[in-house]
Amino acid sequence: MKNEKLKAYAASDVGIGRNSMMGESAEAHGRYRVECFDRDGNLKFTDVIDNLVTTEGKNDALDKYLSGTSYTAAHYIGLISATEYSAVASTDKASSHSGWQEDTNYSQSARPTAVFSAAANGNKSLSTPLTFNITGTTTIKGCFLITSPTKGGNTGVLYSAGLFTGGDKAVSEGDTLTVSYTASL
Repeated sequence: MKNEKLKAYAASDVGIGRNSMMGESAEAHGRYRVECFDRDGNLKFTDVIDNLVTTEGKNDALDKYLSGTSYTAAHYIGLISATEYSAVASTDKASSHSGWQEDTNYSQSARPTAVFSAAANGNKSLSTPLTFNITGTTTIKGCFLITSPTKGGNTGVLYSAGLFTGGDKAVSEGDTLTVSYTASL
C-alpha cells in the first residue's frame, strides 16, 4: 500500500501603500526682456533679466489676493543704474534699496505704466512693451517693477528687481529701450 502525504502550505504577501501627503508649491518669478535701438532704429542689443521678487512684493501680492476687497493694481517699470551699484536683495523695498539706484536718463516724466494682459498658464505679461527714450550716455544694469510712477522716487511697493544676464549695457542719447515683462507663479 502506498501512502501519499501532502503538506498544505499557502503564503500570501499583501501590501497597501498610501501617500497621504499632497504637496504643491508656488514661487513668484518674472522675466524682463529688453531691446535697445539706436537713433536710426538699428538693434544694439537684446538681453533678458530673470528677476528677484522682493519679500515686500510677495507680501503685497499675498495681501491683495487673499485679503483685498476692491484692489486696483497700478505698476510701473524703472531702470537700475550701474552707477554706485553693489547688490539687489530680496529685502529691498521702494523706501530702502541701498545697493542700487534708479537711472532716470530718459525723457518720460514718469516711469512707464505696466499694463498687463489676462493671465494664462500661470503667466501674466505686459500687453505691449514699454518704451524708454534715452536722454544721455549712461550704463543700465537692470530693471524693476514698482507701484509708484514717480521717476526717481522711493514710495510705493517694490515688487521685483533684476539684472541683465549679459552684463551692464551702455546706452546713448537718442537710443530707445523697449521693455517687456512676464510674471509667473
